[in-house]
Amino acid sequence: MSLTEIKKILKRHGIDVSGVCSSDMDENLKKYLYKREKEKGLSGMEESDISKRTDVYSVMEDANSIITAAFPYYTGYNTDSNISIYCSGKDYHTVIEGILNKVCSDIRDSLNDNEKENFRFEICVDTSPLVDRYIAYMSGIGFFGLNNNIITEKYGSYVFIGYIITNLNIEKSEPMDRECIKCGKCIEMCPGKALKEDYKMDAKRCLSYITQKKGEFSEQEKELIIKEKTVFGCDVCQKVCPHNENIEYTDIKEFMEDKIYNLEKNDIDNLSNREFKRKYGDRAFSWRGKGIIKRNLDLIEENNEKGV
Repeated sequence: MSLTEIKKILKRHGIDVSGVCSSDMDENLKKYLYKREKEKGLSGMEESDISKRTDVYSVMEDANSIITAAFPYYTGYNTDSNISIYCSGKDYHTVIEGILNKVCSDIRDSLNDNEKENFRFEICVDTSPLVDRYIAYMSGIGFFGLNNNIITEKYGSYVFIGYIITNLNIEKSEPMDRECIKCGKCIEMCPGKALKEDYKMDAKRCLSYITQKKGEFSEQEKELIIKEKTVFGCDVCQKVCPHNENIEYTDIKEFMEDKIYNLEKNDIDNLSNREFKRKYGDRAFSWRGKGIIKRNLDLIEENNEKGV
């Protein structure tokens, strides 16, 4: 199947930034991940077995191609928001999986009878051990920023990555011939000083990671959350990135409508765990549960009362 045919099907479902890469991951990726592990640059939230992060065949034994798509979510900022913009709309896992299921249905319809019978696929939206951003890069979706995000030309870094691992042999894309301008603004402005030169990152110092981690905060982590008043996630490195200037907004309705910008302590306190899931289960921040959100809100509120 040609790349043009695949892109035409994706376009039919509103996906205009897409590509295809091989199921064979570059050996350099494995070396890079082992280096990150040795430098203590991994957060611990990712798959701990690096061999699984680079082995597409552990996800699908007869994989041949990976169809990759960027799903924009930028709708502008609410200045009073205390959660990351990526989780203010509906949960991207559910939204993207729904769209890609329709894409796979259309791909199946385009195949001959023999191909239809043998067609296999696996949809991944932060649900496989693989390195999504590397797959996006190899598929020509975008290029790496110093902030470790994938940056697309049309939507900047405000994109979710979804992909379809399939046994179809599809024409492959080429990685984008473009690089981050390396202005260093993301490094300078990162609240936790997690970002380093040469695309290095201390993931455990990232504010987004800290707001989602389990267990007790260190004093440094407490001070960071109190100062930034952030309940879940962080967008600073994206806000200051020149590659995100004059980007296009999303037209995916689930990311545009019924948005939540703030989580309030009184709302969370009065909910049982079950009620929390019922009220917020369709939001990406709900995956960590009520306890993590309440812990962060309590810390901020406690220090607001002290006048900190």
